[in-house]
Amino acid sequence: MAKKKEETKKSNSGGKDSGNSKGGGKGGASKDDSKGSGSKGGKGGGGGEPKGKGAQSINVRHILCEKHSKKEEALAKLRDGAKFDEVAREFSEDKARQGGALGWKTKGSLAPEFEAVAYGLETSTTANPKYGEAKTEFGYHIIMVEGRK
Repeated sequence: MAKKKEETKKSNSGGKDSGNSKGGGKGGASKDDSKGSGSKGGKGGGGGEPKGKGAQSINVRHILCEKHSKKEEALAKLRDGAKFDEVAREFSEDKARQGGALGWKTKGSLAPEFEAVAYGLETSTTANPKYGEAKTEFGYHIIMVEGRK
């Protein structure tokens, strides 16, 4: 009888539970909230989620700092209302100094720590950025996403 109750609960969830992604759950992939992180089945029909969780590429900007203290200075400027691209030009230590623009990046082309944060962010503008932070082998990143497809 317990099995029938479980099945009833699943069928009452609006039908979106059929590919719940829990079955093939890859251990600790909970940070990268995008279902279908292996990109199997994302294109078929389950990828029409409203917040772009099924996005396969993102238009991303970042500010890269070697030292934590410099990253904190950049964050303070952003919190004070400075534009992301201006802060990137001033603080970013990478070679892509065009306002931190990395351009369109596909899943799997970025450092895993960076990608987990980037794909979890909402899209925003440089004037009103929604950003996240990540630490990679390259240093400390402040990340924002301008678009997804």
